[in-house]
Amino acid sequence: MRAQGSAPDAGAEQDGGPRLQVTEPPTTTPAPTAPAPTALGTAPAPAPPGPTPPGTTPPGTTPPGPTFAGRAPLDVRALTRVLFERMSELTPGTPDHDRVRAALIEVNVPLVRYAASRFRGRSEPMEDVIQVGTIGLINAIDRFDPTRGVQFPTYALPTILGEIKRYFRDNVRTMHVPRRLQELWVQVSGAMEELTVAHGRTPRIPEIAARLRIPEEDVRDCLDAGRAYNAASLEAAQESEGGLALLDRLGYEDAALTDVEHRDMVRHLLVQLPERERRIIMLRFFGNLTQSQISSELGMSQMHVSRLLARIFARLRSSNAWES
Repeated sequence: MRAQGSAPDAGAEQDGGPRLQVTEPPTTTPAPTAPAPTALGTAPAPAPPGPTPPGTTPPGTTPPGPTFAGRAPLDVRALTRVLFERMSELTPGTPDHDRVRAALIEVNVPLVRYAASRFRGRSEPMEDVIQVGTIGLINAIDRFDPTRGVQFPTYALPTILGEIKRYFRDNVRTMHVPRRLQELWVQVSGAMEELTVAHGRTPRIPEIAARLRIPEEDVRDCLDAGRAYNAASLEAAQESEGGLALLDRLGYEDAALTDVEHRDMVRHLLVQLPERERRIIMLRFFGNLTQSQISSELGMSQMHVSRLLARIFARLRSSNAWES
């Protein structure tokens, strides 16, 4: 008889002779493969898939959040707080203290970039503005007291902005601008951007004045002050003017310009005098001769010359032809 579950006999005779009984090997489950060793030891076996609890990150994925310098996501405020706590425990000037301080500067550089972006429309390169803002960040780090319960960005941002504004006030402007116009320029530039977006064109001065509720004259002064960053050289050649310098195209005040009216009035009075009296006036006031020299020139006494001059003056004063 054949055993249950056996395969047909190979080479068996069909006449009912003896048969060889071959049984199938039992089916077994393969053993789990051991994980490959890593540099730190044996890697853990993967967990069986299943539902992810709410508020957790699935295995093998990166939790959302800001990244910093290609590293794992971090909370800048929390990291800044931890670094300040660590720096307070160290002695200033030690290598560890300097490393923690450098890490604080590196972590908060995005705050400097945010503050510098407010001055993007200025003529200075953005790299220079960021460097100046970094100086303000360093000053804020050195002066910050974590025990007062104030967040560091809240304390540092005014310091960074103040350093940048001081740089523009002292090192960029070639002309001194009153502080009132400097502060007003920030409002005017902001209003210009908003009106440009709203109207699709450059706003006019009356529109800016109506938006800020200030006189139009203040807007004009503010626009002039906002452009007072660079001064043009008077001796620099202008290509649009045929190579002429600005100094060559500027007029000057003639020293004799104020005497034109007086000369015309004197000429009007002199034509009314006789020839001899006119000659005496010309020799005395235009030739700068004394009465003695005039008497010798005309062949008369000095006393007679003096009397003639007095009579001429009285006649000119009493003449009203010019006033009429």
